[in-house]
Amino acid sequence: MPELEVKDRNNNTVEKINLRDDVFAVTGNHGVIHEAVINFLANQRQGTHATKTRGLVSGGGKKPFKQKHTGRARAGSTRSPLWKGGGAVFGPQPRDYSYNLPKKVKRLALMTAFYEKLSSGEIIIIDNLSIEKPKTKEIKEILENLGLAGKSVLIVLPEKDELITLSTRNIPGVSVTRSADLNTYTVIAYNMLLMTKEAAVRLENIKGL
Repeated sequence: MPELEVKDRNNNTVEKINLRDDVFAVTGNHGVIHEAVINFLANQRQGTHATKTRGLVSGGGKKPFKQKHTGRARAGSTRSPLWKGGGAVFGPQPRDYSYNLPKKVKRLALMTAFYEKLSSGEIIIIDNLSIEKPKTKEIKEILENLGLAGKSVLIVLPEKDELITLSTRNIPGVSVTRSADLNTYTVIAYNMLLMTKEAAVRLENIKGL
């Protein structure tokens, strides 16, 4: 089982914990990570892009000139795609980009992402990260003590903590999430993961993992 040191706010090791092999030591391949990331990004797309076809462009109801004897190509509307101000041909229309990825593939991708982070030393477990009131300075000091200053950091908590969220929103590159909301994209999008001990334990017990 992977063994990780648990740090306190001053970067001192307070204990060591063993994590489940089937969650933190799964070696897959980068292909599943790519699939999961593409799926996540596709599901975020709104798909509200649209262009006007000739039927949607206003005007053009009157035939611009008579059919014959003008020496010009016949035309029935000034909103033809051939005319300036006319409709678009095969332009983008609203659509749903989302699609489902098998749960087993999602799980394998997430676990592989965790393994990559662990192998690179990009996961830090901290014993506790609670604060009494919103204070950006306090969170900055903790990050500096842990050697995370200036890095993009995803703080993983067991439950939503409004005080932590408020304290980190003005720190560039730092975000907060719950262990239950983790996905492959969020894991690999940040240089470091800072997880509380309880969040790591919660992650091991999440249904489906």
